[in-house]
Amino acid sequence: MHLLKTSILGIILFFSITLHAQNIPSNLGSEESAMGGTGVASNSFWSNANNQASLGFNKDWGVGFYYENRFLLKEMSLNALSVVIPSKRGSFSANISYFGYSQYNEKKVGLAYGMPLGKRFAIGVQMDYLNTSIGRDYGSAGAFTFEIGLMAKISDELSLGAHLFNPIQAKLNANSDERIPPLMKLGLQWKLDKNFTAAVEAQSDIQHPLIIRGGLEYRIMNILYTRIGISNNPTIFSFGVGLQMKSFRLDFSSSMHQVLGYSPQLSLIYQLKK
Repeated sequence: MHLLKTSILGIILFFSITLHAQNIPSNLGSEESAMGGTGVASNSFWSNANNQASLGFNKDWGVGFYYENRFLLKEMSLNALSVVIPSKRGSFSANISYFGYSQYNEKKVGLAYGMPLGKRFAIGVQMDYLNTSIGRDYGSAGAFTFEIGLMAKISDELSLGAHLFNPIQAKLNANSDERIPPLMKLGLQWKLDKNFTAAVEAQSDIQHPLIIRGGLEYRIMNILYTRIGISNNPTIFSFGVGLQMKSFRLDFSSSMHQVLGYSPQLSLIYQLKK
């Protein structure tokens, strides 16, 4: 039974690694996951990790926790913690994420800063440390890299975001020529009216086909949100709800892979609004 479970887990890990550049997802946050995984053009709390340029528009202190249970397997859980600190010009953030379990895990630690470039433009950069660890005496390997983002508020309703992760193609193992591929994202977010928000995003790296994501958010009332989304390569459907309670925000979502099943996500955010 243990051998069968290990084999199944190995197959799912293979699929998961194929679908993601590292197993840390390209966009963190339950709100983002519910909207098909979009987030590069968003100005929500988790934008501090998804597109650091959003920090240039931020004015609020905040801390958030995100959890994903990929395909309902505890060995494929993701935990992420992020802190945002505003300054006189832009904001700083620190975030850490952990995917996996004792026999296989991936960690990412990032320190970021974003600043405005005028009223409608911002730029951000994050320095990253990546680490992959494999049990049974296989050891671990780490690498330093960085990511950079740009954001433009084309109008009060329309935002454009662009993000590039790991442009230097860092190597996890100095004794190997294998490199971590760069990951590029470009997206739009459009506030159709005061209650409807739409988002679309394209993601590409040098190893996998182009991924297109899209999502919709509807504010049912001042404190309650509902969301749906879809992405391709492979086809994944997603949905979720959000609850805003003054300084606290609770979001729940789930995505569904047609073969591997459901991946529920949860995030809790506290922001000290000015």
